[in-house]
Amino acid sequence: MTTNNAELRKEKVETLNELIQATRDSARFYADAAKAVHNPGLRTLFDQMAESKQGLVGSMSREVRAEAAEPAADGSLRGKLHQVYSTLRAEMARDNGDYAYVKELEKSEDRLMSAFHDAIQRDDAPKAVKESLLSYLPKVQQHHDAMRDRKWAMEARH
Repeated sequence: MTTNNAELRKEKVETLNELIQATRDSARFYADAAKAVHNPGLRTLFDQMAESKQGLVGSMSREVRAEAAEPAADGSLRGKLHQVYSTLRAEMARDNGDYAYVKELEKSEDRLMSAFHDAIQRDDAPKAVKESLLSYLPKVQQHHDAMRDRKWAMEARH
């Protein structure tokens, strides 16, 4: 099957825009969590993660613009609904609220990492799309590992 340039650009833009939305949702979740946690170290980490994710959004958005398209301007509805649920759940865990945020953020990292891997591993994804996504994967992996390690460290103390 031959994919023409217009189809390739469309696929690339759609895939990147889906991941832009998911990454933006994640950045907002971190920013909200930074305001809610009590531990100053976690607050700093969450602020750094939100900023780094916004950097990823910016990079992917520039790539979408390079394809003469508009990057996604907002997060996903599913992400917004999940964020509300996660925030409420974390607030209910008042006796260990900071851990609850770390736990939920680690789950969100799992989902984001999975979304990138799913898009990369799709059999019908054009090579150029896969190559683009692979360039972002190290940063996504770094975010994932940071939250996983933080969660494990907190669990080890209990």
